Amino acid sequence: MEFDVVVLGSGIIGVSVAIHLQMRGRSVALIDLKSPGNETSFGNAGLIQREGVYPYAFPRDIGSLLKYALNNAPDVRYHPTSILKLAPFLWKYWINSNSFRHAKIARSYETLIKHSVKEHHFLADAADARHLLRSGGWIKVFRTPKKQDTELEFAEKCTREYGTQFEFLDSHSLQQIEPDLDHSLLSAIRYTDSEAVSDPGALVTAYAEYFDHLGGQFFFGDAFSLSNQWTVKTEQGSIRADSAVIALGPWSDILSSRLGYKFPLAVKRGYHMHYGVRNHACLSHPVLDIENGFLLAPMSRGIRLTTGAEFATRDSKKTPAQLDMVEPIARTLFPITTRLDEAPWMGSRPCTPDMLPIIGPAPRHKGLWFAFGHAHHGLTLGPITGRLLAEMMTQQDLIVDPLPFSAKRFIL
Repeated sequence: MEFDVVVLGSGIIGVSVAIHLQMRGRSVALIDLKSPGNETSFGNAGLIQREGVYPYAFPRDIGSLLKYALNNAPDVRYHPTSILKLAPFLWKYWINSNSFRHAKIARSYETLIKHSVKEHHFLADAADARHLLRSGGWIKVFRTPKKQDTELEFAEKCTREYGTQFEFLDSHSLQQIEPDLDHSLLSAIRYTDSEAVSDPGALVTAYAEYFDHLGGQFFFGDAFSLSNQWTVKTEQGSIRADSAVIALGPWSDILSSRLGYKFPLAVKRGYHMHYGVRNHACLSHPVLDIENGFLLAPMSRGIRLTTGAEFATRDSKKTPAQLDMVEPIARTLFPITTRLDEAPWMGSRPCTPDMLPIIGPAPRHKGLWFAFGHAHHGLTLGPITGRLLAEMMTQQDLIVDPLPFSAKRFIL
């Protein structure tokens, strides 16, 4: 079986790349071991973060570093046995998180982020999946004046620099729009130009079905069987293509390293659990309790509680300690009841030390392309990444300058 392009990985990034290539007249085979949207893209907070122009930085103040070093904070934890292996990545991440470098990174990152909602709307409309998107933004709640003032200053900074939109909510205003939240909360910020997804896995599935409608084909297969001739083994037989796209999320470094590319990719792991609600309580927005490091999001299955970051190797044993730590706090924030899942879900976010994704051609292989390393914003940036890479591969005018995301920045 022969195609123009084989896309390896059917998360939000891979599916978006496949759609945009198929739309531009390329014959595309999409390959994965699982059905689309059933790995990292399945378990996230469901946010399309138009306001997220500054990617999440490594803390640099002494107080935060000491707090996290003790490894009992609810928002960030680490596996002690993984620290030595992760140390080179964490050091580079810390260096890139100083204020000057972080601001420079944001200037590049914003060129993608500003298209995030519009590009999701384009795909959702085409896939008849707009009902899975919810406007109205998301909410960050505060319990102390110190955290309120810090976050408000940062929100104002993003508005001045990049025009992101937010509104400040005092306690009364917050109760007006979310009456079932804890009434002792001090205040909140609502990011009004961002959107939420009621079922991220279903959204990726809908996009994949649109890819099929366009004439693209999905195959169950082993991406790691890829050879230099861009041949890959599937359940239906071998597929050969002129080009290949590696969009394997946290597994991208395995395949790219076999081809000679040593990217400094690491993962931030996260957990989620769904809950029922008491007395028909209603949550209309995703709500981040920033001081306790968890988010509650209304999903089609129930209220999803997502944890902060866990630094560990990708395949380390699951340790949902953060979920157990924040669940009692979450019950005071909003009246959740019983757990609805048999076990906590865990996923891994693929991260680069400079917080920018890798999007573009492989420097040493003709016909090989990369699309991974989106960290916390894979769902947010999937459609714009798909469009940008497809424009690069088909030599069209580019919506975004791809240079900051080039793989060459990691190639000596």
